[in-house]
Amino acid sequence: MRPGFEGRNGGPDRREIAVGRYARLDRDRARRIGVPEVILGEGKSVEHLLGILDALHRQGLGALVSRPSAPQRRALRSGPARRWACRELAGGRLVRLPGPLGPKYRPGTVGILAAGTSDVPVAEEAREVLAALGVRTVTAYDVGVAALGRVLRALGRLERRRPELYLVFAGREGALPTVVAGLVRAPVVGVPTSTGYGRGGRGEAALTAMLQSCAPIAVVNIDAAVPAALFAAQRFAEPAPPAGARRSSRREGRSKSTARSSRA
Repeated sequence: MRPGFEGRNGGPDRREIAVGRYARLDRDRARRIGVPEVILGEGKSVEHLLGILDALHRQGLGALVSRPSAPQRRALRSGPARRWACRELAGGRLVRLPGPLGPKYRPGTVGILAAGTSDVPVAEEAREVLAALGVRTVTAYDVGVAALGRVLRALGRLERRRPELYLVFAGREGALPTVVAGLVRAPVVGVPTSTGYGRGGRGEAALTAMLQSCAPIAVVNIDAAVPAALFAAQRFAEPAPPAGARRSSRREGRSKSTARSSRA
């Protein structure tokens, strides 16, 4: 066993998967916080990403990869990695390794709005994360504040589905989350996108505007679709049994079976 992957009693820590000396995969995250670990493709070599996914596949586990590079996507479509049958989602902004991701989620709905068509790719990234986790979404795209009637019509449609939380994506001046938060009872998460140009472009003005909102909203970083989606998913995560509870119940079951056999 490689150093650094021992459990509390010196044995292997089953809550982690060691991949060479370059990765420690958190198998316990879904139970602990209600959402699985999402693997960031950006910055990883093709070899390292393939090694991580191979380790998960051998364990019978699935995965989501965010921001995979073009060479990483090509490697997953060819060679030995083809047998994993990974799917590209959201125009290649995500990759899904088939298999279970972790927690169960109760029924519920997340509303997703995008101010402009240029904001849709980031919104779709969040929607696909939620879909992979089994959380239902309803969407309204190209409903920015330049024509407020579009916003009101979209919200009239979405509100009939009773979303428990809204993710609102906007670039440029980033006003849409504030408008939405002034009209709905559900919490609103503003996601600034890197659209826009000139002074305050690339999402900077949108982020600042959302942070200065007079309506009650939460805000994530620019283009942070995955953190926004995971934050939303936590609202619907069903409570997990405490660590070790499953092993205890199995031991109890074996003890009862032994007791019945003794009486017989």
